[in-house]
Amino acid sequence: MTLKMTRSELTEFMAREFPQVSDDFVIDELGPMRLSLRLKVRELHLRPGGTVSGPALFALADVGMYLAVLAMIGPEALAVTTNCSIDFMRKPQAGVDVIADLRLLKLGRVLAVGDALIRSDGHEAPVARASLTYSIPQGKVQAG
Repeated sequence: MTLKMTRSELTEFMAREFPQVSDDFVIDELGPMRLSLRLKVRELHLRPGGTVSGPALFALADVGMYLAVLAMIGPEALAVTTNCSIDFMRKPQAGVDVIADLRLLKLGRVLAVGDALIRSDGHEAPVARASLTYSIPQGKVQAG
């Protein structure tokens, strides 16, 4: 399968469709069926004790999956999360961004299934792992 959107097109799409969060994220890498997304950690992403909050890690996984799907099907604002399961494994490192490495495991006509491995920048040990399923609007992709 080939990409339908480039890194810059995905970034422009996010700025246009989701300006409320688009400045929080940077696409580090993009390829067929995979994407690496960075959360630029700021104070609003922290919980007491100085660690990145669970909701911020969830947002990173969810936005990353959304962008990975869009990269493969093209700009479609109505692709939506139908399921997400996340395991928090360890406290993220303080004062650094967190990165989600996402891969699409299946891109069908109706559903996309993928996973995200989340780590602190500069560290290999995962801080969280997520499994996500997205619903794709009818007629947007051929089965793969």
